[in-house]
Amino acid sequence: MAPLADLYQLTMAYGHWRAGRHRAPAAAELFFRRGPFRGAWALAAGLAEGLRCLRAFRFSAADVAYLRSVLPSTTEDAFFDYLANLDASEVTVSAVPEGSVVFARVPFLQVKGPLLVVQLLETMLLCLVSYASLVATNAARFRLLAGPEVKLMEMGLRRAQGPDGALSASKYSYIGGFDYTSNVLAGKLYGIPVRGTIAHSFIMSFTSLEEVQPRELSPLAGGEPVDFPALAESWLGRVCELLQTPTEKANRGELAAFVSYAITFPRNFQGLLDTYCVRRSGTPNFCAVALALHQLGYRAIGVRLDSGDLAQQSKEIRRVLRACGAHFQVPWFETIPIAVSNDISEQSLEEFSREGSEIDVIGVGTNLVTCPLQPSLGCVYKLVEVNGSPCLKLTEDEEKMTIPGTKMIYRLYDAAGHPFMDLMALEEEPSPSAGQELVVRVLGRLGEASKVVPTAVEPLHRTCFRDGQVCEPLPSLPEVRSYAQASLSLLDPAHRRLREPQPYPVAVTERLHRLLTELWQANQ
Repeated sequence: MAPLADLYQLTMAYGHWRAGRHRAPAAAELFFRRGPFRGAWALAAGLAEGLRCLRAFRFSAADVAYLRSVLPSTTEDAFFDYLANLDASEVTVSAVPEGSVVFARVPFLQVKGPLLVVQLLETMLLCLVSYASLVATNAARFRLLAGPEVKLMEMGLRRAQGPDGALSASKYSYIGGFDYTSNVLAGKLYGIPVRGTIAHSFIMSFTSLEEVQPRELSPLAGGEPVDFPALAESWLGRVCELLQTPTEKANRGELAAFVSYAITFPRNFQGLLDTYCVRRSGTPNFCAVALALHQLGYRAIGVRLDSGDLAQQSKEIRRVLRACGAHFQVPWFETIPIAVSNDISEQSLEEFSREGSEIDVIGVGTNLVTCPLQPSLGCVYKLVEVNGSPCLKLTEDEEKMTIPGTKMIYRLYDAAGHPFMDLMALEEEPSPSAGQELVVRVLGRLGEASKVVPTAVEPLHRTCFRDGQVCEPLPSLPEVRSYAQASLSLLDPAHRRLREPQPYPVAVTERLHRLLTELWQANQ
């Protein structure tokens, strides 16, 4: 993965090497400047992948040969020899645990090591962390809107930016709180539960019950096989009579598709109801096949809607399922899960909540994996110290000014257990403690000092990579997922809300503020 870099990283590396500065100790920090999706927070993700790539950071012989072809012909041979033996064994990385809630301008990853290597790692780390954190954050927003009971399925494989983007979306949407993916390869690689229903094409491929083969299905408890198409058709008459809908309005090709699928998967039968008319065809056809299965000892596992007013249709379908369950004395029938899809967005989930619905499972594709409301998190990677001297990027836009020096990051908690401020301090400063009055300067209001007294103080960064190795076992994907949900649950609702959240204060200590001021004045 070493060549996963922009070309200017290599030209700068050569510049450092030729000037004899390549081994100067340096530190850089990775952060974003603004909360994504107009919210206050993001979820840190992609850290484990970054650590794996650091562990494997090498330029192969083929890599070096290629670099010879793209760097200027005046580049000295000795530089390529140097690259051939380069690794990350002298790099130390500290970071927040993957799945942590992070805020704008707070470094969630810090890299220390020789200047040349620290510089080379910039693009790779940004690539691995930025999209991962963005899609995990997007997924977490969907989870908050859906609530804890509704199941969420990521189904963006066909909409994602290529196979790599699709796999990343599956992985990091799971961290953000989704329950399932439709992506079989993601299930294999990452252990994410895989789910799926059937497509309209399967239903449209049938025209009549005569096409169904095989036609027999044995009862679950054993016994003589039954002519299942005939059994389902007999149930259709009874269902249509109950629902007071003409039997001839139920599409026979759709019925055949349901019957064929039920014979194939009697324990996992589910119906897609909107290929034709949901009320007069899809729903009665599904109920007929599900009741026929019930007669043989099986249970249908769900229905899906993919068009129309999903909230209203879910309520209508639930009424039908309850009516059938009561009339035919099948109690479980009224609890059959109802799944929906069809370009689901945050707005869709807000409408479901506002209108009330009977939806149990929501499939999200395009608006999850492509993050159309904000296609990039905008992470940056900035040098903060070289050769023991703090670095400062000066700009008239305070938001883009960097905070100099190697730092410790602390999260301050109030008496209710909610974080109320993140505090940056120089590495050599004493750690703040619970109950201590702290004088701080809030970013955006650096001209005035404030006093705060935290009930609890948490250091955010942990050393996770040193001497070429990951320092502790990486957590599993389910562990990261649980950690992310726990992190979100700690937030004050005013900071957690998705629309017009209360800004979360990020501050620096008085000592760090003095350093910032001194460097700013010295560079005027």
